[in-house]
Amino acid sequence: MRVLGVDPGLTRCGVGVVDGIAGRPLTMVGVGVVRTPPDADLGDRLVAIEQGIEAWLDEHRPERVAVERVFSQHNVRTVMGTAQASAVAMLCASRRGIPVVLHTPSEVKAAITGSGRADKAQIGAMVTRLLRLAAPPKPADAADALALAICHIWRSPAQNRLQEAVARHRAAPSAQPPKGRTA
Repeated sequence: MRVLGVDPGLTRCGVGVVDGIAGRPLTMVGVGVVRTPPDADLGDRLVAIEQGIEAWLDEHRPERVAVERVFSQHNVRTVMGTAQASAVAMLCASRRGIPVVLHTPSEVKAAITGSGRADKAQIGAMVTRLLRLAAPPKPADAADALALAICHIWRSPAQNRLQEAVARHRAAPSAQPPKGRTA
């Protein structure tokens, strides 16, 4: 499975592509950051992010796109920018029919390091180790994008089995107890 991980942000939007399946060694295909100038108009920044993500989708043809789920922070301005960049990534993938999955930061941290409270250095170190890289990807947004892709590859088999079980349950005829006789 090939997954494009996206760590959304207006100034730096991390992107990373990983190939692999759960239980086997993973391979980094590409990693980078889509950058926009902080003083540019918001609309222009969103267009630049769209163009950057579209270029990654064109070049790497992922089967899934894993995006960091936006969570509440104290800085509303930061949350809004992150949410806007996240929406652009989801739109680009959905426009092409590529399934999009969202993972929370703590879910990614726990999957990659074993702790939902891991810091940026721990994430970078584990991504480096898991992908057999010479050094951690820089900046941290790039390493986070790879971590998102790895998290999805590792979690997708369990998620798929759960979705299949739910679908089978919904499709099965309801098991009604036999109706009793009334006298």
